[in-house]
Amino acid sequence: MSVSDAFTFGTQRSRSAQVEHSLRREIVLGTLPPGGVLRELELAQRFDVAQGTIREALMRLSEEGLVQRRARRDTHVTEAHSDDVVELLRIRHDIECRAAIRVIEACDATLQQDLGALLQAMRLAALQGDEFALLEQDCRFHLRLFEAAAMPVVEPVLTRCLLHTQRFKILNSAAASRNLLATADRHVAILDALGTRSPQQLTEALSHHISTIVDFGPQVMPGAETGAPEPMPAATRELRP
Repeated sequence: MSVSDAFTFGTQRSRSAQVEHSLRREIVLGTLPPGGVLRELELAQRFDVAQGTIREALMRLSEEGLVQRRARRDTHVTEAHSDDVVELLRIRHDIECRAAIRVIEACDATLQQDLGALLQAMRLAALQGDEFALLEQDCRFHLRLFEAAAMPVVEPVLTRCLLHTQRFKILNSAAASRNLLATADRHVAILDALGTRSPQQLTEALSHHISTIVDFGPQVMPGAETGAPEPMPAATRELRP
């Protein structure tokens, strides 16, 4: 199960998927810190499952970049380096902002309703103090928005950017400084811009949103709060089926 699948997964999970979800939560929230060692036997005992089940979960987390697995050696939780996050923010900014015009072209009542429901789910998670559930709904919101751009090959790249930028934010800020309800309500501006049916306004809303996820965002993406990359050229959009 990919991280993208995890953000849209239903309540029925295999034991491997349950372990994967639990470990992902602990890694993202820092309960399992960067550089921490994960041993299959210990995890199998903890979750009361076979080592093969643990191995399967760790392989998928490795594909997401959350752990590093080496042959005949322990698995380690990956570090969260600012250099990586700078590049991921830039990639995410380009992907989401350049897709804005395609999103506007495909926007319908269903998309707006889905995003509205995800915003309410974020608010509920915030009120319950469940930061990881908020992160999951946040990622679902952005993936649902990007889905309208109809670029499934790019989606896994965006998914990794979403996961790791959020993880970095959590690991590098004090919990008291993270207002969960305010985090949820940051998405209102995106919904409002979508409602205008203006690619420029949606681009600007996404640009500001992404550039202000982490404190140093505006410094590494100068002008991103008021501008954004050029939208996808019309000639490219005309190639869509």
